[in-house]
Amino acid sequence: MCFSLEIPLLFLEWIQIVMSTMKHHEKSIIYKFFKPWLHDGLLVSKGSKWQERRKILTSAFHFNILRKYFLIIEENSQKLVNVMEKNSGESVDIVPILSEYTLNSISESAMGVELDKDPMYSGLTYKTAVYETIKIFVHRFIRIYLYPDFLFNLSPGGIKQARYLSIIHTFIRNVINKRKQNFQYNEKASDTLADNDSYVYKKKSRAAMLDLLISAEKEGLINDDGIIEEVNTFMFEGHDTTAAGLTFCLLTLAENQDVQEKVYQELQSIFNGREDVTLEDLTMMNYLERCIKESMRLYPPVPFISRTLSETVKLSNYTVPVGTMCHIHIFDMHRQESLFKNAEKFDPDRFLPENSVGRHPYSYIPFSAGPRNCIGQKFAMMEMKSALSALLKNYKLLPVTTSKDLEFIADLVLRNSKPIYLKFIKRH
Repeated sequence: MCFSLEIPLLFLEWIQIVMSTMKHHEKSIIYKFFKPWLHDGLLVSKGSKWQERRKILTSAFHFNILRKYFLIIEENSQKLVNVMEKNSGESVDIVPILSEYTLNSISESAMGVELDKDPMYSGLTYKTAVYETIKIFVHRFIRIYLYPDFLFNLSPGGIKQARYLSIIHTFIRNVINKRKQNFQYNEKASDTLADNDSYVYKKKSRAAMLDLLISAEKEGLINDDGIIEEVNTFMFEGHDTTAAGLTFCLLTLAENQDVQEKVYQELQSIFNGREDVTLEDLTMMNYLERCIKESMRLYPPVPFISRTLSETVKLSNYTVPVGTMCHIHIFDMHRQESLFKNAEKFDPDRFLPENSVGRHPYSYIPFSAGPRNCIGQKFAMMEMKSALSALLKNYKLLPVTTSKDLEFIADLVLRNSKPIYLKFIKRH
């Protein structure tokens, strides 16, 4: 069946109606699976609570604060390079390695904790609990008969989840309590960032998002349970989606040797033999950034989002009743031929400024859009640029698994059903 070109554009108008205002910002029922872990954190909360938390947390991702996380990200990127050194020339499954990288990075940035250096090994236990909990979420998500809480809680998966969540919540509480003990109240200051009066914790040592939340608690803006909710939320959202973004970007670069070579030449021109990396270096990686954007067009880390309509909505000739779940399939939308010419082709130059003119603002939404867009997208881009540039400076990527081999599974994050293998060949 052939559709006219107007139909996808009409869909974009519908998507904009649903996503562009606070009227329909409530997530759909499928997000309830996260409640036992995240409670009412930023991902699942709604209404005034969501607005208040968003305001508190926005300053954590201001450019000047991202600078404080940059050192953490860079150190972990160098560790990633060293991991690949051990597997140089061999086929390696990049999925668990990248997941480890992003989890370590976000744990240090969000909590100020190096999981691998935890003296009592509780960091490793926590990491394992996070991985296993996510597996259980995926298992439940693709089995409708486990959707009712009563049935799920009695199932083997529900019993395991309760055990893992106990480990996660105990670890987070211990981290928060320890951080509070070391928190010097007189080092807290109020900064005005842009138009937003936000509380920012100034510290000579490494900054952590947790410091900002503790500071906000002292101002009565959030309580202890709220801190736990948001730390858990950042730990989940900040590692799984970024790992997926890195995975598929490396896959596409390995498959497109000409593009990979252009990225390498850009890095050579930026560093010119220099080893140290600055945040300003990342801002100069324009071609690499276009590669990341194009990879996220073809392989959006969050392939769909879902909202619940808070009131009856008129979409063209259709009247959609209040309470309807609206699924927005980002993966399919990004591959619409009417929106992106030769949509299946990997072409970073789509994101040259001159080629983006006239593009509908809701045709490309890897970080969602509207008021509930991803609060950590600048952090994610910084992390991906850091990891990719570190790897590509040191290694040439060769494909083993290809895009034709991919078999996606149902999940809230884009996942392949099998390992994704690449070869990393040391550059001389």
